[in-house]
Amino acid sequence: MNAYLIQKRAGLLFGILAILFLSGCGASFRPSQQDGPPKRVPKNIHKTPDAVPKVEPLSRHGNRYGQSKFHNSYVAHKKRHHVMKSSKGYKARGIASWYGTRFHGRKTANGEHYNMFAMTAAHKTLPLPTYVKVTHLKNRKSVIVRVNDRGPFSENRIIDLSYAAATKLGVLGHGTAHVEVVSVDPRDHKHKPKHSYTPKSHHPEAAHCPKKPTAQHNAQGKYSRPETGISRKKHSVQNNSQITQHKIRRTPSKTQPVQKAPVQRR
Repeated sequence: MNAYLIQKRAGLLFGILAILFLSGCGASFRPSQQDGPPKRVPKNIHKTPDAVPKVEPLSRHGNRYGQSKFHNSYVAHKKRHHVMKSSKGYKARGIASWYGTRFHGRKTANGEHYNMFAMTAAHKTLPLPTYVKVTHLKNRKSVIVRVNDRGPFSENRIIDLSYAAATKLGVLGHGTAHVEVVSVDPRDHKHKPKHSYTPKSHHPEAAHCPKKPTAQHNAQGKYSRPETGISRKKHSVQNNSQITQHKIRRTPSKTQPVQKAPVQRR
């Protein structure tokens, strides 16, 4: 009987220890509730290119929230926010913040996964997706980001930037900054690469423009290597000699006797 009780207590103790061990392991893998920068920052994070505006349809998520009369609104932190029908002409000034590791990899409001190293942002009421230009009012730096998430829900903030956008804009030091947010219409935005040019041979009007004959094209229209100065000089001397010989042949020389007309005798 005593042996049976000892085995039962030993099994109960083993079970309690196993539960404590598993709970400790689970606690070590819980996501951190504190937001911040990543442990390893990419070297050229400040050279991340801006988002290139392009015409996109509205996402299925993040714009309509039901079939009721409040289908274009949602509630966050006990406050209802109405989604704008269009971002055309949007312009606002306020405080910008940023979010990083706490939300990295999680789903955004439009169903995508948040990437803290991409040029994205979160806004409370702009349609998803929307492209906006954010300008730091103190250092005058500006970036173009793609809005694909909802937030920030603090009263005094108007936009939440990704870690990469905040780095380029110079917001990481203080955490927040006074900015100006202006919507960008993809149809009016012209993205040109820095080192772009149009070769003459590929110009669209080159096919309609006849080429003028040059000294480097021979009679058959084939390209010939340009001559050096010495060969040109010899060529000019030969041409001059041919011209002088031609003149000499036509004009009588002074040594030849001039034939007079015969005198008719009466």
